[in-house]
Amino acid sequence: MKSKRKKNFSYAMVIFRFTQALVTIGLITQLSRVFSTPQAILSLLIYAILLIVSIFSEREVCRYVKLQVEKEVDEITIIKDSMFSNVEIPVVIIEEIGTIKWVNIAFKKICKDKELLGKNIKTILPDLKLGEWVTNKQISDKHFHLEGNTYRILVENFHRGENDQINKQIVYFLDYTENEKLKNQIQEERCMMGYLCIDNIDEISHSIEEVRRPMLLAIIDRKINLWFKEREVVIARIDRDKYIMVFNKRELERMKETKFDILDEMRNIQVGNELPVTVSLGIGFNLKSLLSSKEDARIAFDLAQGRGGDQAIIKNNDKYTFYGGKTKEVEKSARVKVRLKAYAFKELLHEADKIYIMGHKGIDMDCLGAAIGVYRAASIMGKKAHIILDGPTFAVKGLYDRIVQSKEYEDLFISHEEAEKEIKRDTLLVIVDTHRRSYLEYPELLDKAEKVVVFDHHRKSTDYIEDAVLTYLEPFISSTCEMIAEILNYLTDKVKLTPIEADALLAGITIDTKNFVFKAGVRTFEAAAFLRRNGADSSRVRLLFQNDMQTYKIRAMAIQNAEIWNDNMAISEVNGQVANASIIAAQVADELLNIKGIVASFVLTMVDNCVLISARALADTNVQRIMELLGGGGHLGIAGAQLKDTTIHEAKIYLKDAINKYFEEGETK
Repeated sequence: MKSKRKKNFSYAMVIFRFTQALVTIGLITQLSRVFSTPQAILSLLIYAILLIVSIFSEREVCRYVKLQVEKEVDEITIIKDSMFSNVEIPVVIIEEIGTIKWVNIAFKKICKDKELLGKNIKTILPDLKLGEWVTNKQISDKHFHLEGNTYRILVENFHRGENDQINKQIVYFLDYTENEKLKNQIQEERCMMGYLCIDNIDEISHSIEEVRRPMLLAIIDRKINLWFKEREVVIARIDRDKYIMVFNKRELERMKETKFDILDEMRNIQVGNELPVTVSLGIGFNLKSLLSSKEDARIAFDLAQGRGGDQAIIKNNDKYTFYGGKTKEVEKSARVKVRLKAYAFKELLHEADKIYIMGHKGIDMDCLGAAIGVYRAASIMGKKAHIILDGPTFAVKGLYDRIVQSKEYEDLFISHEEAEKEIKRDTLLVIVDTHRRSYLEYPELLDKAEKVVVFDHHRKSTDYIEDAVLTYLEPFISSTCEMIAEILNYLTDKVKLTPIEADALLAGITIDTKNFVFKAGVRTFEAAAFLRRNGADSSRVRLLFQNDMQTYKIRAMAIQNAEIWNDNMAISEVNGQVANASIIAAQVADELLNIKGIVASFVLTMVDNCVLISARALADTNVQRIMELLGGGGHLGIAGAQLKDTTIHEAKIYLKDAINKYFEEGETK
């Protein structure tokens, strides 16, 4: 640097002296013309003396200026060289490929490695991608953790000179550790809300002696308050069986670590009660505001109750986390809710101009039977109703043929194209046997109808139909047909069903309860008795479920080839090329449970490039939770899932992983 500076200064002096010579020659020429020879010689002599003096003076001045300039430049160079070396901000210079060329003292301190030169920076920061932040000197949003501190980076391009072809980058590490600590502290201390409800307080109270009821309520209340007090949660009772909670994120993490074992503690309460005590919790993980958290908590709480209770659900934006939900739904003996729903439905039928009924994809007996029951409800109110169905599936072919052969139901079924043209402002659309938009036969019709009613008995899912004017969803009810049979009882004092309608409703109950074995409660038999009094015949119903010989052979082969997994689970498959493969798969899943020692069965089949899984279970195994891990759902003992763009072999691997995860995580999802 010094030699270059000296060379440049010498060039300037040569030019200056050349200028002096030209001026001297010019003066001599002019003086010789103006003055006589003695005078000219004297003038030149004086000028020569002055020139010599100026030259010597000039050398001294140049030497002084040169020394001052070099001193200033050296000081600036020293300041520049030491500035990045001693500054507290870690700085590193790297080549484009990431090779470290220079580091300052601060960077050496945080790396605790003296031999950094020549190494690639990715050996220190594997996640660093410089190309994303080179332009516009933007600070990265990504955090980098190094030796316990958090950094953001600022990258700047530079070249040593025009001839320098190697692109280098200066990387500044900005310490955001304190900022992150404060941010995390604020996040940890933000308040959230939740709701808790005792699911079955009335049923439990009626199952014990009257003198023990106050003791039971006191034990429940004390258990709840103690559990939450240990976790520094503010909880207050707002009703006989309802509580509201306020807590921060830190305490929520503590509750999650215990997997909400209050669910187990409540079930262990025993003061002579026959039924276990269960609670439902809904928590809104929303840090925007307390009001937003309250709204999310309400949605999570409604979902927990809609899924049968005995579980905790955390709603975090569109993501739901489930804990518990392993006990069977407790049948409600009270009829207040069904009566209120029936009266509300009666008013909606009275106000409607036209009524259309729609079920889920792959309509089954419970779905069609419930649709027939809604048709009869509309007829009782003097309204005309239509079932939206382009054609029957194998599962309902027998019942469908009986209906269309009857003159009374000539125009009962209409295509979805006709329905789309006819649906207007005053039209009532009734959804049966599903509450999920994605499961509807024709989901586009949902957007055209302003008034929607939902009847379903499945556990509530996260993608439920919103903004319905009436939703009746009870997971403890065995089937939607049982639900509609109860609704009919409250529409009018004297209900008259045709034999086809009574058979259809009884067939739906029969198929979903597996001949009154699964989820058949007192109200189930009461609904069946009501249908029997109105002309239902079990022999005619049984004819609707008959299969041909080929179907039996396919079922027998699937059972023979079943694989036993975890000693008590059966996994099998049905060839997707056979007719009605999905129906046969469900039948095989039911049959496998008849084998001694099998508590759960899973049968897979490929239909239209989609693997369908039918799951069944006995005892305490919750196949709904297993299917939810695969994106499906259903009931505790009956569930299913659909896996698109996958093979049967891959689906079996996913299924086994989900089973293992279910048992590993226990109560959590």
